[in-house]
Amino acid sequence: MRRLWIMLLALLSAPAGADDELDARFSKDVLIVVAGEYACHRFDVYLAVTAAQRSRGLMFVKELPATTGMLFVYEEDQIISMWMKNTYIPLDMVFVRADGTVASIARDTEPLSLRSVASSETVRFVLELNAGTARRLHIDEASYLEWQPRDGER
Repeated sequence: MRRLWIMLLALLSAPAGADDELDARFSKDVLIVVAGEYACHRFDVYLAVTAAQRSRGLMFVKELPATTGMLFVYEEDQIISMWMKNTYIPLDMVFVRADGTVASIARDTEPLSLRSVASSETVRFVLELNAGTARRLHIDEASYLEWQPRDGER
């Protein structure tokens, strides 16, 4: 029953825009992060599905609404390494396995840094959120994502 409620919440929610340039470059969707027994958090996410989109990511973005993020989608499980070059806002990077469970989180990443931030194990997705969001919403390694990709997005 709880899973049905989560899916209905995601399906009935239309994604909201954050930035005209992002809107032009990325498709959008809604995902739910389940954090704890009764906590579900809805996020509007930009989808970085192609190599070009994943390379661009949230670079040059100066502001991101609190309930907006970017979901990086990879075709196969791998160790994923990211950096913050040309990224002006601090982010939380949530590294997610193919089954939706959270593998690890890099919290409060440093803007404009060339330092590599890598997953602790092979993952399929990375969810980027405003820095501090994971801590504030108690998103941790016991959390998981509920997301139903459209054709061609997974």
